[in-house]
Formats: sequence, structure tokens, C-alpha cells
Amino acid sequence: MPARTAWVSYAATLGALLPLPVLFYDFWTGQLGANPLQRAEQQTGLLALVLLLLSLACTPLRLLASRLGTRLLWPARVRKTLGLTGALYALVHLGIYLLDRGPGLLDFLQDALKRPYITVGLTALLLLIPLVLTSRKDSVRKMGFVRWQALHRLTYLVGALGVLHFWWSVKKDHTESLMAAGVLLVLFALRFLKKTPQLKKQQEEKKFL
Repeated sequence: MPARTAWVSYAATLGALLPLPVLFYDFWTGQLGANPLQRAEQQTGLLALVLLLLSLACTPLRLLASRLGTRLLWPARVRKTLGLTGALYALVHLGIYLLDRGPGLLDFLQDALKRPYITVGLTALLLLIPLVLTSRKDSVRKMGFVRWQALHRLTYLVGALGVLHFWWSVKKDHTESLMAAGVLLVLFALRFLKKTPQLKKQQEEKKFL
């Protein structure tokens, strides 16, 4: 990693993890209101979604900058950090939910079957597991780049499930969930625009075969 961009990865890690001790301090000092566990659950869930969306935005941002004639290196440096910390917050989010409602696994599974927003959230978390386990550099070599890339495209599905989970879990004000959905739609559109020139090029090449 070039020295001039090395600090970006460390800064992203620090910035992504900093809310955890702040949240713990607020919980310990009673600053999370009348229902601190519920407040902590909501905040960790929102942090998980924001970090995952930011990780999805890294590649489109780099490609957009490239089309504008600017080369950005830092998005590639922080993408994995943002994704891993997003997965960490999702796991903490689930842990706080279980702590708040009791650790009974059977009760949790019954809740997941009865409440679609829990089913969707749990599915997103389960899909994150293989992505986290294959986030090491040697995973690309072991799996092969094509298979590894196909697996990590699940991040877009995880993002969509995360937004849906957020939408269904909010009862009244959907402003934040609408903003998250809008960001995700923009990222999907940018990915589609990236593929369109490639598809046209492939079709043109086939005409000459």
C-alpha cells in the first residue's frame, strides 16, 4: 500500500469503530433514554446499514472519478474495512436484540417466522458470513477471481435486504429508510451503467464472428 494512502485505511477503521465505545459510554452513563437497549439496537442497526452502503459506493465512486479523468486510490483501500465493520455492527445489532428480548433461541426463531423484518434482517446477516470469511487476500487465490467476484456480488443483495429490514422495522417516520433506499438505487444504477458499455462492446464483437 502506498505510504500516501496508507493513512486512509487506518482512518476509516478508526472512524468506523469509534461509535462503539461512544455507544457503550452513553449506555453506561444512562444517556440512551428510557429504553437504552432498544436505542442501542437501533443505532447499531443504522450504523451497519450505513457502513455497508458506503462499502458498496466505493467502486462506483472510483469508476466515476476515472471517467472524469481522476484516479482515486482510497476507495479501494477502505472498501473492505467498511464492509467488515458493517458486518460487525450487524452482529452487535443482533446480539443486543437477543439481550433485550431474552437469549432463548426457540423464541427468536419463532419471532423470525412471525415477523418478516426479522426474517429479512437475519437472512442479510447470514449472507454476510461467507463474505466475511472470504475477505482475506488469499481467498481470491484459493477460490479463483471469477468465483470470488460472483460470491461478493451478494453484497448488493445484502444491501437490499438491509434496506428492506430497515423499512419494515420503522413504524412511522420512513425518511431515513427512504434515503437509504434512494442511495441503494443510485448504486444499482451506476453498476448498470458500468455494464452497459461492456455489453454493447461484446455485442459488436459478435457481429464480426
